[in-house]
Amino acid sequence: MRIKNQKDFYAGLMFAVVGGAFAFGAVDYKVGSAARMGPGYFPLLLGIVMAVIGLAILATGVSLCGQAPEPEGRIGRWAWRPIVFILGANLVFGVLIGGLPSIGLPPMGMIVAIYALTFIASLAGREFDARRVFLLATALAAGSYVAFIWALELQIPAWPTFIAG
Repeated sequence: MRIKNQKDFYAGLMFAVVGGAFAFGAVDYKVGSAARMGPGYFPLLLGIVMAVIGLAILATGVSLCGQAPEPEGRIGRWAWRPIVFILGANLVFGVLIGGLPSIGLPPMGMIVAIYALTFIASLAGREFDARRVFLLATALAAGSYVAFIWALELQIPAWPTFIAG
């Protein structure tokens, strides 16, 4: 048995592991039945489906008869710049939306957090156009405000506490 397509093999492995972890974590909750679903029913089913799909993808990346590896299926170098900026943008979003009391940073609200998220995440690419990023951030902030604050009436702070009170 040989790996003929690294991308398929490792993507399938990732899906199978994450799906299995979700399914394993869901058994701590009451699962119930299809007629009376408990809180663990959906995560368990989703985890199982994800693991099965992952195993199917993993199987397409493996050759049982010693077939030569596919050159287009090789995994290249890690793209560290996008990884750092995308993960960093999400971390900054979480800190800004909820604040960080341990260092005295008050909650900055959803609008400021979305602008920061958009600008930081846009640095992950090779091209940066501040005007286009500002327009995107404005559209995302307005859409999020309408969807979460106005329509769903969620209790998320929209503006910094020193502005909104």
